[in-house]
Amino acid sequence: MTAPYRAAVIGLGRMGSTFDDERTQGGVIYLPYCHTPAYVASPRTELVGGADPHEEQRSIYGERWGTNVYADHRELLEKEKPDIVSVCTSARVRPAIIEDVARSGAKAIWAEKPLAFTLEEADRVVAVCAENDVTIAANCSRRWNPHYQSARALIDAGEIGELQQITAYYLCNLSHNGSHGIDTMRYLANDGNVSWLFGEMESDEAAFGEDDPQGNGYLVFDNGMRGFLRSTPCGPIAVREFDVLGTEGRIRILENALQFELWKTANGPGGSQQPAKVPFPYPKQIQGMGLAIIDDIMNAAENGGKPLCSGADARDALEVALALRESHRRGFVRVDLPLEDRSLGIISVEAKEDDIPARVRRLQTGATP
Repeated sequence: MTAPYRAAVIGLGRMGSTFDDERTQGGVIYLPYCHTPAYVASPRTELVGGADPHEEQRSIYGERWGTNVYADHRELLEKEKPDIVSVCTSARVRPAIIEDVARSGAKAIWAEKPLAFTLEEADRVVAVCAENDVTIAANCSRRWNPHYQSARALIDAGEIGELQQITAYYLCNLSHNGSHGIDTMRYLANDGNVSWLFGEMESDEAAFGEDDPQGNGYLVFDNGMRGFLRSTPCGPIAVREFDVLGTEGRIRILENALQFELWKTANGPGGSQQPAKVPFPYPKQIQGMGLAIIDDIMNAAENGGKPLCSGADARDALEVALALRESHRRGFVRVDLPLEDRSLGIISVEAKEDDIPARVRRLQTGATP
């Protein structure tokens, strides 16, 4: 085995370090999940440092993980020369930091989402990584979830026939957790690109502002798939669910991905065709999702491939969110993609009050750190 890749984390708060501590019961997030615990657990990586401008974050991180910490990420890059770098900062500064990493000699970047506020920034991030031959993956993590992967394998194998429609009930702000919802729709739509759409935001005020709105939309994919997204309140049950329809079956992802169903047609009385629920193929073994992400990123970096969720995929999810808002702004009209105006942007809700680290804000409000 070759020597482990040198790994570093920029942004030493919740997703960079402590998110796994919040998991107090089972579900469909398999640990290690967030960046630092995954690097520590992976046999392919060695944690060599972290950077954060907040002294408290650095102190906690250095004590817990026993590694070097820096106030300036550029000093970290220069002194530690990492091969793979996680960027877990606010989206307000994320694009510039990603570009610094891409030019530092690193081989790969594992970035939180959204990549940026504006399409122009996201375009530049993707371009700079390509120019420097750096693999970049965005943490739209459903693509690495083994159950979503099983659903995609069924789709690829033609188990539900020709794809027709995907419906997503996904309560979220369109840029922040909408990154997950929209990207998962694209993933389950066989990686189709959205060609055009209609959108409606939660209110006119939200549509004409720059903050991160909730909204609904009708999406048309270039592979013929149709999609419906509801990111406004979905009632107490359907918070994060997906329903994929094919000509010969259906896949339902229910209860925030706690339940997966496969439906196919079967012979009924008198030879009639009836819908029948059949066993969904759950995996025999489940790897921590952070480990799966590291393996995927480094395999792509080594072999010149594309990670399951690339920087371009994250940029495309942001573009769909912006196009949905543009449809409302223009009078609920059809909007074609790609958008011509690349200056359009959304201030992701995760950047609200980002002068204070998210972990600290959660402690101040009594939430789990």
